[in-house]
Amino acid sequence: MADQRPAQESYWMVSAEHTGYPPLRDDLEVDTVVVGGGIAGLCTAWELERAGQRVALLEADRIGSGVTGYTSAKLTALHTLVYARLRKQQGSEAARLYAESQQDGVEHVGRICAELGADAELERVPAYTYLESEERVGELRAEAEAAREAGLAASFVTTTELPFPVAGAVRVEDQMQFHPRKFLLAMARDLVDRGGLIFERTRATELHDGARCRVGTEHGATVVARDAVVATHYPVFDRALLFTRLKPRRELVVAAPVPAGSAPIGMYITPERRTRSVRTAPLDDEHRLLIVTGESFEPGTGDAEQRFARLADWTHQHYPGAGITHRWAAQDNDSTDGLPYVGHFHPGTQHVYVATGFGGWGLSGGVMSGRLLASHIAGGPRPGWTELYDPRRLPHLREAPTLLQRQASVGRHFVGDRLHTSYVDSVEDIPPGSGAVVRLGGRRCAVYRDPSGAATAVSARCTHLGCLVQFNGAERAWECPCHGSRFAVDGSVLEGPAVRPLEPRDLGE
Repeated sequence: MADQRPAQESYWMVSAEHTGYPPLRDDLEVDTVVVGGGIAGLCTAWELERAGQRVALLEADRIGSGVTGYTSAKLTALHTLVYARLRKQQGSEAARLYAESQQDGVEHVGRICAELGADAELERVPAYTYLESEERVGELRAEAEAAREAGLAASFVTTTELPFPVAGAVRVEDQMQFHPRKFLLAMARDLVDRGGLIFERTRATELHDGARCRVGTEHGATVVARDAVVATHYPVFDRALLFTRLKPRRELVVAAPVPAGSAPIGMYITPERRTRSVRTAPLDDEHRLLIVTGESFEPGTGDAEQRFARLADWTHQHYPGAGITHRWAAQDNDSTDGLPYVGHFHPGTQHVYVATGFGGWGLSGGVMSGRLLASHIAGGPRPGWTELYDPRRLPHLREAPTLLQRQASVGRHFVGDRLHTSYVDSVEDIPPGSGAVVRLGGRRCAVYRDPSGAATAVSARCTHLGCLVQFNGAERAWECPCHGSRFAVDGSVLEGPAVRPLEPRDLGE
């Protein structure tokens, strides 16, 4: 079956109801203000409200419309090949705490769905990390042993329900997959019913730390609170300079209906072949939706359209007849030591907290963050979790190569991209439906021409730290290759750390 112009949107976004919470217009005082309406922010607000706090949640767009709405929605504590590495680098106790906290996130989703009666399409299935290369089977055996020692129901297997042979796989029982948007919307309704406040289309632009925190918004209203949580995926306020320890990457997703009888049971991922992740979701009586993820790349680099084509080709090769109906992309942030940053934002604060650096595993990590941050703010410590995820932890010597490589990459873009006098010679050289950087009036401008040929120009300088943006033709967005900020063709912010839009430019300059 040939693909029929796939919807350029996440299946999770189009298959769940829309929200309409109001923007914040007036100043407000609460116990805790949470910035970010994805799974980490909403879980944190929900846990705090349950603990008796008055909470306000601020979301720049609509809740669950950021990374959480564009995930593959695998809820698991098996994170590719993490446990053998953790055991080797930080010891068995660190691996145990990681497994305990991540599996707690998995189980907590089940408990919440049961309590709220949420129809989040929750399914309990095994998770697999597989490899096709015989030469790497030893890695899988070591991972299975380390994961089992850490407390997971892990085993090494040589057969799966994938339609091709594997050299081996780590299998972990009792994991889950679900509809992330339906889950978040149920939590949001319960949060508001209990007195919590949600404000959408309210971008936070300022954060003042102190005995009382103040969060300013683009509409001019201010929220005053004892505590503030920054859960914007990539911190939009970065007093701790975490951007030096985070590496953003985009990952593409395609989805296609397949007969229910041929759909694989379970969730699968391999680090091989530019990463391939596979799961299915309920669709109708006769079909399930096959969801395939992979083709990682740094924002603003590479040809996303070509990568989408490779991902679709892989899907067609292994699932003949599957016609792609949806395609989308998600953005992840990898930390230099492979562990999230959840806790006090920086050494000088007692009242500002952060959750970031989930490295593609933000569902279990986001639920865990809500539990951990609520314990920081409302009491009830979680022994070991605090130290494992503490954002104030010092980089280990082994992180130095990764840190240096990351900063060298940023430096190359910041300086090297400016050495190009122009990316195209004139606006007329830009094909309709595409964008490019053009020098207009002595300034580099990001110019987009719509399918009719009409052009829109904005500044090419990212409003975060000034790197030059690049055009992503597959998603029609301007992306910063330095820290992953993304902007619509009119310059409005799609994804932080930037909080201000690209400045408009006059095409007559």
